[in-house]
Amino acid sequence: MKEQVLPTHDGGRLALYSYGTEDAPGERRVLLIGGAFLTALIYRPFSVALAEGLGEGWAVDVYDRRGRGSSSEQPAGYSMATEIEDVRTVLDATGARNILGHSLGGSVALNAVQEFTGTAYVPDKLAVYDAAVNIDGSIDTGWLDGFEDAVDNGKVGHALAHMKRATKPGSAMARIPEPVLAGLMAVLSRTKVNRMFQEVMPSGVGELRAAYKEADHARDFSVLPANTHFMAGGKSPSYYKATAERLHAAVPGSTYELSPKCFHGSIPAAVGELVTDISRYFKS
Repeated sequence: MKEQVLPTHDGGRLALYSYGTEDAPGERRVLLIGGAFLTALIYRPFSVALAEGLGEGWAVDVYDRRGRGSSSEQPAGYSMATEIEDVRTVLDATGARNILGHSLGGSVALNAVQEFTGTAYVPDKLAVYDAAVNIDGSIDTGWLDGFEDAVDNGKVGHALAHMKRATKPGSAMARIPEPVLAGLMAVLSRTKVNRMFQEVMPSGVGELRAAYKEADHARDFSVLPANTHFMAGGKSPSYYKATAERLHAAVPGSTYELSPKCFHGSIPAAVGELVTDISRYFKS
């Protein structure tokens, strides 16, 4: 693994980690953009597995987005534009010609490539798995105010409760009264993973607002390259499959793949089926 610290356009820094063949050329490098609240460290098992799946001569680059890991905090005026410029910074540093986005990182990837249309930054291949994009108001953002208030007041259990209820509508979890769910989440928040989650909660508010503030339209993404590959997990919440299908229908020449046995966290969990599917796409 190679570690670097990259200066950003606005005086910040991005921590970048590279796996696989260190001097791999751009056409054999995949830039991985991670999801909300997740650090590059969490994606290490997947990055290693993907680099191995791609084979000799390939590399996977993953960076800590603003407000997590060893990268600097979200700046004043942080928005999706900040994320897009950070993608540009990493592409300049690595020369990567392939992009993979997971969850909210999928939203960043799609918005970035949309912005790059007509420039040399448009990747050779773009894939997103369970992209969290607010298509025509498909994401209910009403819970964000309560979530932000709970984060600001240090009420971790309540913050997690707001998130669980919002991200799993219709589930048994969503039907639990919020005070009860908050207590349950407070117990869960004592675990190591959730302590890490707490550390990135404040920046999580910013990134969720940046991604979901305005509803996009599927047709807005019709300018994406024909080699865009939309993926969804068969065991992920149904929203992700519906979103992938709508985006696939809007982007001429794009492809769509459902991974029947995979769930939303299958990328950081380095599930073999998904590693194989993604490796095949980038190598084909």
